[in-house]
Amino acid sequence: MAKLEYGAPFWLERVPAGRRPDHPRLRGHLEAEVAIVGGGLTGCTIAWTFAAANVDVVLLEGHRLGQGMGAARSLGLLRQEPDAGFQDIAAPYGLRAARRIWQDVRRASLDFAAALRRLRVRCDLETSDAIWFTRSGDEKRLRKELKARRDAGVTQDGSSWLTAAQLRRETAIAGGGGLKTRGVAQMDPYRACLGLAAAATTRGAEIYERSPVTRIRVRRRGVDLTTAGGTIHADRVVIATGHPPDDLRSLRRHFTRLHTYIVQTETLPAAMRRAVGRRAAVLRDAEQPPRFLRWARGDRIMFAAGDQPAVADRSRPKVLVQRTGQLMYELSTHYPAVSGIPAVSGWDAAFSQTRDGLPYFGPHRNFPRLLFALGHGRHGAGLCYLAARVLLRAHQESPDHGDELFAFTRTV
Repeated sequence: MAKLEYGAPFWLERVPAGRRPDHPRLRGHLEAEVAIVGGGLTGCTIAWTFAAANVDVVLLEGHRLGQGMGAARSLGLLRQEPDAGFQDIAAPYGLRAARRIWQDVRRASLDFAAALRRLRVRCDLETSDAIWFTRSGDEKRLRKELKARRDAGVTQDGSSWLTAAQLRRETAIAGGGGLKTRGVAQMDPYRACLGLAAAATTRGAEIYERSPVTRIRVRRRGVDLTTAGGTIHADRVVIATGHPPDDLRSLRRHFTRLHTYIVQTETLPAAMRRAVGRRAAVLRDAEQPPRFLRWARGDRIMFAAGDQPAVADRSRPKVLVQRTGQLMYELSTHYPAVSGIPAVSGWDAAFSQTRDGLPYFGPHRNFPRLLFALGHGRHGAGLCYLAARVLLRAHQESPDHGDELFAFTRTV
């Protein structure tokens, strides 16, 4: 039996330390058209997108690429819809805006998957179904959600309602029913991050690791960034750190910082595999906050849940032990047949949630020459590509109709 590793993300452990790219620290002074702060999946996607558009790009990461609290710690899902239900978005913003947001998220997810294939990024990318199910007698709400999507014309091909019997056949879960959609993609988010970083450098982007930005100063003719070993003067700076850094703390009122937790089991024995259904879909329950389940290669379960306000660094190890045990218990309530199987790793991840659940992409009137990609929440990796597109258009001063739906200027 493998020893349980606390704090070690599954995706990071799959890439030996000797095979992880090693980028230099920033030393001295650089001039750039655009500097990107944050080397997670979002930052690397933006770097590649800008570099492919012949923008002079420098990316700064405070730790190592993809090894912060995002990319290597996520589930690696490319979902084709926002995290919030269609009705939840339409209520404050109206049907037309909700439809546009839905279409933009879906298009970005599909195009992101296509880009990873085109770039030949080896990240175990594959498509599957997604099932949003209920075990608590909340079928009426999910049925209304499916009807609202159909009426608005935003359902994917093959979206359907699963009865309790069909849900059991599909997933081996005893529940009231579920909403099934097709086309969600799953991937190794850490390898995707490294692949996009490599594609960005091929296009001329410069990447510096272990170079945390300690100071951001906006000038009349650019932005000055300071690190421990050097400085950058850029025409424009993109903040892709997931949460506003210290120099921009006034923006934090827009966000709630949360921690979520993920466990991964060892390979299921044959008897357990037969008892857990087809293992062909990403599962999400209708609880709040939701629980997510996906299958990793080798018939291993990855289970994410337990969202809570961000935990202080000194308390994280203790909380992680407690949450790992809790998640394994909650997993056994979904699948009693797996009760007793051990977790081989458990880790936490951080994300920022906005008041309305939608991210903020674009400029802010109080911070000229800065562009932001913040508040991704639980939407999935497709928003990285959507952010890159919106920000490139903002940099080129050619915004698209609909970009304002992700701007700081939107109101609930």
